[in-house]
Amino acid sequence: MTAVGTAAGARAGHAQPVIRLTGLTKRFGTGPDARLALDRVSFDVAGGEVVALLGLSGSGKSTLLAQLNGLQRPTSGTGTVLGTDLAHAGDAGLRELRRRIGFVFQQFHLVGRLTVLENVCTGALGSLRGPRLGLFSYPRAIRERALDGLERVGLAEHAFQRADTLSGGQQQRVAVARSLMQRPELLLADEPVASLDPESAAQIMRLLRDVADQGRLTVLCSLHQVDLALSWADRIIGLRRGRVVMDVTTRDIDRAAVMRLYTEVGADPTPLSGAVAPTTGTG
Repeated sequence: MTAVGTAAGARAGHAQPVIRLTGLTKRFGTGPDARLALDRVSFDVAGGEVVALLGLSGSGKSTLLAQLNGLQRPTSGTGTVLGTDLAHAGDAGLRELRRRIGFVFQQFHLVGRLTVLENVCTGALGSLRGPRLGLFSYPRAIRERALDGLERVGLAEHAFQRADTLSGGQQQRVAVARSLMQRPELLLADEPVASLDPESAAQIMRLLRDVADQGRLTVLCSLHQVDLALSWADRIIGLRRGRVVMDVTTRDIDRAAVMRLYTEVGADPTPLSGAVAPTTGTG
């Protein structure tokens, strides 16, 4: 077993991994025009682990997150998330999986004309029946939980402010609070700080780390900011042309080694020297 496998196995104990991928492959299109987006991706993520997913634009990070969220099905290989088989679950099973997963996007996807509090309340829509028309159409328990979420992200005083009057960093904190309304077991984030200034980006990543630590929440987040990944995550998984070429704990690698994901653009997608070989199972 590799060093990463040993570390992940220690965190997981005997529990089933939250994420387990073996040879997961995704192609778009058929014939000579087919594009290979993910190439035999294999790794496990243990419960409570915080993982940064790094790689150049087009390396497959967003496609991988879409697979994990059940929005796309793999072409071949196997994958389970929270015990759900990604390839064989029915549409209802994948919808149920998505209710258990929080997702934070690069764009905030807030409704600007609504209050901050109502935007957070929308995170609970998956557990409610029927449409909602206005803040007070949400049950009181939901509104109170949304206020608690805003307190958690430091924005309680802005609860009744229009969302489009907030700064970018504040809007992303609202988006994090909204995702937590699902009480997720897994949180996925797709470059959540790409459009933010460095200080706001650092605040968002500290917030995600705090959320993970307080709730033993498993987090997988795609990033380009190497320094943030090293300071924030337990582990880095690096992709190049859809293949895992790096899988290592942050304590076992330095910035120069991680930067090779970005500097060796023309290299073949083989494991980088100095990086721990990808894990294919923690048992």
